[in-house]
Amino acid sequence: MAVAQGINKKTVYKKQTGLGAAAAGSGGQVVRRTSSVFQAPPDTFESNEIVGHQQSTGVGLGVVKPAGKIDGLLSPGTYATLLASLLRKDMTTGVSATGATITIAASGQNWTLTRAAGSYLTDGFKIGDVVRLTAGSFNAANSQKNLLIIALTATVATVRVVNGSALVAESNIASATLAVTGKKSLVPLNGHTNDYYTFEEWYPDLGRSEIYADQQVGQAALNLPATGNATISLDTVGRTRTLGAAQVLTSPTAETVTDILTAVNGVILVNGAPVANVTGAQVTINGNAAHSDAVVGSNVVDDIQRGRLAVSGSFTAKFDGVTLQTIFEGRSTTSLVLAVTEDATANADFVVINLPMIKLTGDTPDDGEKAVIRTYPFTAQINANGGAALATDQTIVAIQDSAA
Repeated sequence: MAVAQGINKKTVYKKQTGLGAAAAGSGGQVVRRTSSVFQAPPDTFESNEIVGHQQSTGVGLGVVKPAGKIDGLLSPGTYATLLASLLRKDMTTGVSATGATITIAASGQNWTLTRAAGSYLTDGFKIGDVVRLTAGSFNAANSQKNLLIIALTATVATVRVVNGSALVAESNIASATLAVTGKKSLVPLNGHTNDYYTFEEWYPDLGRSEIYADQQVGQAALNLPATGNATISLDTVGRTRTLGAAQVLTSPTAETVTDILTAVNGVILVNGAPVANVTGAQVTINGNAAHSDAVVGSNVVDDIQRGRLAVSGSFTAKFDGVTLQTIFEGRSTTSLVLAVTEDATANADFVVINLPMIKLTGDTPDDGEKAVIRTYPFTAQINANGGAALATDQTIVAIQDSAA
C-alpha cells in the first residue's frame, strides 16, 4: 500500500475572485516550504450528563474551523502576494524619477544623490526604500546598486550602499533615472483589499486532494537571525475543506527559484541610522483574523472576521553604548528598517521590512562569559507623521520585494 510522502506533496494556492468562489484550474502557485499543515478541526463539546451507568454519553461535533500554517525560508518574490494580502494592499511597482540631473557626493559613510530639479518627495520616494540608478551615463560603480534611503528632502536623497561598497562622486549626470526596485505594499489608510485564497494539499502518491477554500492570511512571523537563514511562518484561517481524488489546482506555476535571504547581508536602520551591533530581529504582523460566529443550521462559518492590524517584535543588540537604552528610557518613538539581501553583490535581490514608528518596551540584558546582549521588544503603531509628499509612509508597516 502506498504511503503519502511529504517530499512529494505539493502545497498550491490561488487567489479567489471573492468569498465563496473556490478557485480551480490553472494559475495557481506552488509554495516553497519547510512545512505546511492544513487541518479542519471541529468544535467539540463533551456531554456532562450524570446517569446511572456513570459513564460518558459521548461527544458532539460543531462548526468546522479550517486553518493552515506554512513555515518556510524567506526568499524574494516567494511570499510577496500573500504578505500583501495580509497588509491589505496589492504589491505595486515602485516609484521612479526619470530624466533627472543627479550629482553624487560622499557624506561620511553615506552618499547623497542631489537632483537639480523636481522633488523626490512629490515623486513618492520614502525613507526605507531601496533604490537603484538605472539610467544615465554614470560611472559603472554607481549604476544598478542597491541603495537604501536613510534621509530624504525634496532634492537630496541620502543613501547607504546595502552591500557596503563605495560609490564614485560625479556631478550633473543628465537623463538619469532613480527607481524604487521591485514592488512595495503597505497597510493603507483606506481602500483595503479583502483577499480570499484556495489552498490545495495534493498527495500524488495516493492521488488525493484536500481543498481549503476561503482562506485568509491572518498572521506572518518573520525571523532574521544574525547568522543563518531568514524564516517566515504564515497562518491562515478559512471556511471549508473538501476531500477529493483529483488535483483541483492544475498546472500550477513552479516554486520560485530566488536565493534564501540571510541577515548577514543587508543593512539595519534604527532611528534612521545604520547600526552594526544588532544580532537578530523578529517581526510579527497580526491581522487578527478569526472564524466568525456560528449560526444555527450550518457547520460552516459564513465568513472570516478581521480585526485591526497589529505589529510587534523584538531585536537583540550587543551592549556597546547607551543609544538604544536612551530611546527606551525616554519612552519616545523611533523607527526600524530591516533590509536583507540574498547575497553580498551590489544588485542582489532583497526584502525590506520598514516600521516607520515603533516604541521600545524593554531592554533586558543577558549574562555570561561572552558579550552582553540586550533584548529590545517593541510595538509598532501607525506613523502619523508620514504621508503623501513627506519623507515617510503613513502606515504601520511597509514591505518591499525586489522580485515581486
